[in-house]
Amino acid sequence: MRKGILSLTAAAAALALGLTACGGDSGQTTSTSTASAPAAKAGKIGVILPDSKSSARWETADRKYLEEAFKAAGVQYDIQNAQNDKTAFQTIADQMITNGATVLMIVNLDSGTGKTVIEKAKSQGVPTIDYDRLTLGGGAAYYVSFDNTKVGTLQGEGLVKCLTDKKAEKPIVAYLNGSPTDNNATLFKNGYDGVLKPKFDSGDYVKGPEQSVPDWDNTQAGTLFEQMLTEQPKIAGVLAANDGLGNAAITVLKKNNLNGKVPVTGQDATVQGLQNILAGDQCMTVYKAVKKEADAAAKLAVALAKGEKPTAASSVKDPETGQDVPSELMEPQAIYFDNVKDVVADGYVTKEELCTGDFAAKCTEAGIQ
Repeated sequence: MRKGILSLTAAAAALALGLTACGGDSGQTTSTSTASAPAAKAGKIGVILPDSKSSARWETADRKYLEEAFKAAGVQYDIQNAQNDKTAFQTIADQMITNGATVLMIVNLDSGTGKTVIEKAKSQGVPTIDYDRLTLGGGAAYYVSFDNTKVGTLQGEGLVKCLTDKKAEKPIVAYLNGSPTDNNATLFKNGYDGVLKPKFDSGDYVKGPEQSVPDWDNTQAGTLFEQMLTEQPKIAGVLAANDGLGNAAITVLKKNNLNGKVPVTGQDATVQGLQNILAGDQCMTVYKAVKKEADAAAKLAVALAKGEKPTAASSVKDPETGQDVPSELMEPQAIYFDNVKDVVADGYVTKEELCTGDFAAKCTEAGIQ
């Protein structure tokens, strides 16, 4: 993926000309469709993804599954990636509405920026969907995500399992939390704190260094963890909030010949995270079936684009406003060495991309067909 983004001038020009960026490894930031006339007249759906750096999933999974769902429904859509630029995020939203979007789906970069976009959309009569991350105080019409507290619970339980397997005594546990501006990171922490805090309180575990990683930035995570390990060389377990942060910690542990000895958690079931599990360097990850999330969000968006008022299965209370946001929440799954094959069987990653080089033998050992 290329790290930069198109200048706003170039982005605006691209939109005006209706250009579509190419996908794959070239760093795709935009997808548009002028679908043939659908059976039921529908408006255009705009989707803003957050970046391509914090996690590979946004471009490799979410974009793909949303595109497939929109194409199957025969609706027009425009998917763009803000590449972690808050100004670009707001500009893209404005351009989408100007260019005819009648529904807006966003993954906010922070609640402040997200709220501004949602309020602007509301003023234009455009309903909004918070995708994956709830915009605090935003008042989106719908929220589609996973049970993110459960994600954190699985991470905490996973670290306990791996420390128990290693027969660790009074292990010092370090935290690499997600971005402080991401409500999901707060929910993850609530989940793993619920598992680990009783261990700290009882004296079974020792609370080690803790840092939140701005913008989920993996480079910063590596620097922060290196400082942690210098401060406390006897760290025996790392609660890393996703696979990228986990890999940053593993890289530092490798330099100190501690990889495989210190359990590290993760999340997102990325190829890198799964390979780290196969290698024995990562304890576990959490698999979130993004296709189910994308399909649920697309179903709501398509209904809204057709002027319908869809119902949601549940609701989530916005802690800032106290209002219940109609929600669809998917169930996450803990992944260890023995069930990495479940992620492959589900089609989220392929055997070909996972079982490369030295990982081929490990894949065979893990029963990956």
